[in-house]
Amino acid sequence: MRFPRASGVLLHPTSLPGPHGSGDLGPEAYHFVDWLVAAGQKLWQLLPLAGIGPGNSPYMSNSAFAGNALLVDLAELQEQGWLDAADLAPVPGLAGAADDAQIDFSVMYPFRMERLAKAAARFAANGTPAQQADFAAFHADHASWLTDYALFMSICESCGWQDWCEWEPGLAARKPAALAAATARHAERMAFWQFCQWRFYRQWAALKAYANGRGVQIIGDTPIFIAYLSAEVWANQHLFELDEAGRPTVVAGVPPDFFAATGQRWGNPLYRWAEHAKDGYAWWVERIRRTFELVDIVRIDHFRGFAGYWEIPASEPTAMNGQWLPGPGEPLFKAINKALGPMPIIAEDLGVITPDVEALRKKFGLPGMRILQFAFNGDASDRFLPHNHEPDTVVYTGTHDNDTVAGWWATATDHERHYARGYFNTDGHDMPWTFIRAAMASVADTCVHPLQDVLALPSECRMNFPGQESGWWGWRFQWAQVQPWHAQRLAELGRLYGR
Repeated sequence: MRFPRASGVLLHPTSLPGPHGSGDLGPEAYHFVDWLVAAGQKLWQLLPLAGIGPGNSPYMSNSAFAGNALLVDLAELQEQGWLDAADLAPVPGLAGAADDAQIDFSVMYPFRMERLAKAAARFAANGTPAQQADFAAFHADHASWLTDYALFMSICESCGWQDWCEWEPGLAARKPAALAAATARHAERMAFWQFCQWRFYRQWAALKAYANGRGVQIIGDTPIFIAYLSAEVWANQHLFELDEAGRPTVVAGVPPDFFAATGQRWGNPLYRWAEHAKDGYAWWVERIRRTFELVDIVRIDHFRGFAGYWEIPASEPTAMNGQWLPGPGEPLFKAINKALGPMPIIAEDLGVITPDVEALRKKFGLPGMRILQFAFNGDASDRFLPHNHEPDTVVYTGTHDNDTVAGWWATATDHERHYARGYFNTDGHDMPWTFIRAAMASVADTCVHPLQDVLALPSECRMNFPGQESGWWGWRFQWAQVQPWHAQRLAELGRLYGR
């Protein structure tokens, strides 16, 4: 599917400014949409909107369907009458670093969760008939996943977040009597988790409607794999490579690559694709359908895993000792198209890309990705160089896994520096905007630039470092860093290059 020629900015909502420890779906998000409009940008790309997991990563969520409760705007809960003004007063350390450049998860998480719990309790006790009716309607619309999710999260809390295979055997195996007893025991906490999802979905729907109404589309992100400690693995054990005790036998990752010399051992359980095929890939169809309820365009992370994936024995400590196995390939995407029709999906085709991966992407008309930071390590044949781009691609200056362009340039090899200076006919004094201009000028239908590159920020502001399990995902910006010329320059480049 060809996309209209457009450009946009990559920024996760947690990186927005705001008074409660991290960005959320409140006023600053609406202000960012307004800024995108002023900058002539038609796309806002996000990381997964799911809850965070180990290392605070949104790619290791407890659910493939639930939103991140930490994104709920607390001020809106006060407007509904469920919080007092005193509840919103910041506590010491909430802002994180002195310049508020990083999220302090150790302070932010309990602050937000305590206030969400208070709001949920007040809603349960004093919610108006209209509010209660809306909550019931939401519950009915999301019944296919919401009850399992709420019960799963409630049990996890009570068990100290231990792996679900360590739970009481009846619960781990989802025996009806054990599920019924746990549902009765955790009813109040289940209502809390359901309340959080209700407010997330309602707030997100309002923000998305505002963005769409102003001509901004949302690009979402769907990881190919999900975390072992998630409601969906527990609820659908037959769809994953688990042993009789519920433990993964093999896990996901990638072999040694640009990012990590020993590969990346992600640890997610792998799919039993033959089981998925038996019911026409119904779980995946539902996952994609639900994602498109939240966003306009979906970027599927690690697309190459659908053609072939790297299987690592669960006993291996690194990703070095694994094997490539065939993925579901065409039947999966035929099932999605049959159920939903052709959808605007971006295929993250990075890493070891073999001809079968490229053939699968092109068979279904899915735009691939081109990363400018990867372009200057070889010669003129490199597919990431702008003169080799194709229209059905999305070009990025860098992604959430890359360094910022300024940081990349500071540590680039002599070969990369020499090639880039010659390619762009520059002395290298302003490489972030040199890259942005090149992306805008590309024949690629879509280009996206992280806000860090728009602001020419250094390595300290990168979002993630693949292979490092902690210390990332916390970057935030402040509006004082954003000058009028940033929007003006983006808008002018968009005009010049037809975006």
